[in-house]
Amino acid sequence: MSNNKIMLIDGSSLAFRAFFSIVNIDQFKNKAGLHTNALYSFNLMLNTVLEQFKPTHILVAFDKSETTFRNEKYSEYKGGRQKIPSEFREQMPYFRVLLDAYGIEHYEILNYEADDIIGTLASQADKDDEVIVISGDKDLIQLANANTTVYITRKGVSEIEPYTVETINDKYGLTPNQIIDLKGLMGDSSDNYPGVTRIGEKTGIKLLQQFGSIENMYDNLDEIKPSKMKDNIINDQENAFMSKDLATILTDAPIEISIEDIEYKGKDIEALAEFYRNMDFHSFLNNLQTEYSDQLTDEGEELELNQYDRLFIDDIKADYLPKQAVLYYETLEENYHFADLEAVTWLDIEQKKVYTTTADTAFKSELFKAWLASEEHRKITWDSKRDAVITSHFETVLNGIQFDTLIAAYLIDLNNTKDITDVLAVVGLPSIVKNDEAVYGKGVKRAIPEDKDVFEQHLFTKVIALEHLMPELKNRLESLEMMDLYTTIEFPLAKVLADMEIRGVKVNGDELSQMNVEMSERLKEMEEEIYDLAGEKFNINSPKQLGVILFEKLGLPVIKKTKTGYSTAADVLEKLAGKHPIINAILDYRQLAKLQGTYLEGLPPYIKEDGHIHTRFVQTLTQTGRLSSTDPNLQNIPIRMEEGRKIRKAFIPSQENWLMFGADYSQIELRVLAHISKDEHMQQAFIDGEDIHSSTARRVFDIPENEAVTSEHRRQAKAVNFGIVYGISDYGLSQNLNISRKQAKDFIDRYFEQYPGIKRYMEEIVEEAKETGYVSTLFNRRRYLPDIHSSNFNLRSFAERTAMNSPIQGTAADIIKIAMVTLQKAIDDEKLQAQLLLQVHDELILEAPAEEIERLNVLVPEIMENAVELSVPLKVDYNHGSNWYELK
Repeated sequence: MSNNKIMLIDGSSLAFRAFFSIVNIDQFKNKAGLHTNALYSFNLMLNTVLEQFKPTHILVAFDKSETTFRNEKYSEYKGGRQKIPSEFREQMPYFRVLLDAYGIEHYEILNYEADDIIGTLASQADKDDEVIVISGDKDLIQLANANTTVYITRKGVSEIEPYTVETINDKYGLTPNQIIDLKGLMGDSSDNYPGVTRIGEKTGIKLLQQFGSIENMYDNLDEIKPSKMKDNIINDQENAFMSKDLATILTDAPIEISIEDIEYKGKDIEALAEFYRNMDFHSFLNNLQTEYSDQLTDEGEELELNQYDRLFIDDIKADYLPKQAVLYYETLEENYHFADLEAVTWLDIEQKKVYTTTADTAFKSELFKAWLASEEHRKITWDSKRDAVITSHFETVLNGIQFDTLIAAYLIDLNNTKDITDVLAVVGLPSIVKNDEAVYGKGVKRAIPEDKDVFEQHLFTKVIALEHLMPELKNRLESLEMMDLYTTIEFPLAKVLADMEIRGVKVNGDELSQMNVEMSERLKEMEEEIYDLAGEKFNINSPKQLGVILFEKLGLPVIKKTKTGYSTAADVLEKLAGKHPIINAILDYRQLAKLQGTYLEGLPPYIKEDGHIHTRFVQTLTQTGRLSSTDPNLQNIPIRMEEGRKIRKAFIPSQENWLMFGADYSQIELRVLAHISKDEHMQQAFIDGEDIHSSTARRVFDIPENEAVTSEHRRQAKAVNFGIVYGISDYGLSQNLNISRKQAKDFIDRYFEQYPGIKRYMEEIVEEAKETGYVSTLFNRRRYLPDIHSSNFNLRSFAERTAMNSPIQGTAADIIKIAMVTLQKAIDDEKLQAQLLLQVHDELILEAPAEEIERLNVLVPEIMENAVELSVPLKVDYNHGSNWYELK
């Protein structure tokens, strides 16, 4: 007597559904550029069903080819199906690799479908066996019987719905076998067989409930009243029987596999880990390494935990504080300027002891604070900038940082540095650390677990992981020739940024409040103006009401519709600009309303008790190396409109008789382009100190030296210059300049004729990216381009434009970082009181006593202009004033 639990999976159906279950497929690619969305979703499904059903036997059946014996019966069978997307086709061979790693048998047979393999194996099961069929195709529910349940996927492959004899009867009033007759009557548009004309599911079910089968229906046609339906039944008799035949799943296909052959013996953990690494499935790899750490050879042993002692301490003794340690601060909130410090953990590397204590215990100890401040006591950290800021909250400084794990991980893999578990996967180490969300929950629900042992164990594994990550990351930095980038730019910059965040920038809250009052009055005036133009009052912020006003009452041309009505998005309104005065009024209103909400109302909550805003400079986010600012974002305060520029008036020096000082690189990206491309004409223009846009206008528009360059020509040349930096197309340039594509193409062609070095650079850098899969800055910062070989034209074109731009934009980002590190060192060496406050793209903002401004007028541009040596001079514009607004 057997009690097997046999799982039979329709691999062809589910693989295809897995592909379409993830809409944004370009987020799922490995480093080699292979799309992985279908494999990811299919793996998720396998995990789910194995855990849910725990089968003793399992097989995944695939279609062998596009034609089968059914095509011999009906040549149009499955005809008209869309071509398989290339992004799915490239993944198909890897499904077998995945299944082999799972230890799951897979099978296919020429001239038959996966359905027939499943039907045949299901028929071989003993009456005491439980058979589970999983598919995305409802055709298979005909296989349901007393011991067979068919599960059909509902959403993608994540949810499955059971079909049993009982549920089929409840839903259709039919037996499983009658489902075949129903398909014969209805036909199937997906498989492209006809059925009977104009008979759908509802009518088909009624007929089968009356007659039981197609055969019996045709034997008793006189019981059907004369009607168009009866005529169709009579005329389509041949189609009905043929369709039923095509819909019938074989239970006697000539397969060379049996139930005994598909016994499930379990996963090949090593092979599955290798598959996950190759596919960059970091979360799956982390879970696997956590669950099967004892089965992973070598790597599992590297992070053996039992050699470490774990101690929770409520007092701190001198011998607890080692010469070399891993230091880790735990907070539950991302914005550490406002977060509570939940615990402090450190690892004595030599003694293999891990200490955990509360923030209160740690920072009441003068011994601990002195240890943190000591340069001699070396610390490995996860995020040294964050840790320095948190330490400052306890009026203590953090020194002696030996290694910053986060920065190193960011440099070697720009996409996977969110947490320690990600980084472990990137370097191929087993994840001994649970994901934070698994321990603390998500979002506002994040909380320290009630079981304190779980919390302490989590911290225990984090510091041990950091210890093991340091040598791995160092090796990666060396092998990728990025160690100089790490040691001379990014690592010292973290200390500079920490100091900037700690001091913050002073903000006059009263000034913002007054601006807010004035803005509210201005918006009310604008509302009245819009009401007058519309001829009635309405909710300006309601897209539905605005759509009615614009496109029904005022009769403006409809550009785009949505499911809920007319689109009134910004791009739509911009296309309507000039067609009615209300359009520009609404665009202006929206701009000011956004300005009010984002800054005049959005900034005050960030002003701390010291009167300063402490933004976070995110050093490990962008793929170009640029810094970003968040909580709040002070880099995006709009300055093209005067109302936006005025917001900068509220940013003031922190002390009386101090001034603000600003220095801005002039056209740094174009200067970098001139250097990298080695274009003689562009280089000479910068060397001669010419206005580059006027110089370009002369060349592109063939303007003689004795004629002035018009503002329009300069504007167009500027658009071409910066457009070329970003790999702009003729279409993009035509949109920017509001000209035809032919004119735009002529501009670009003439530009490349005048600057042949730039054209050559653009071509060569794309070829380099195709050969290596990445491009680099002058300082060897890499950007990987997995789409560079994509068969999708749009994806490939974007990757090519990125290849052109990234070395330029990334090098410009590197240069200003070098300038920041060098400038801070000079300020320290000269013992100036001046302080760096903000970095806004190519601009540095400082504050200083009035008497130091004269020195900054020399020191800052000298350092910024000599940060690196290029073939063209770097130029810096600088100014000072009583607030940020006055710097330009």
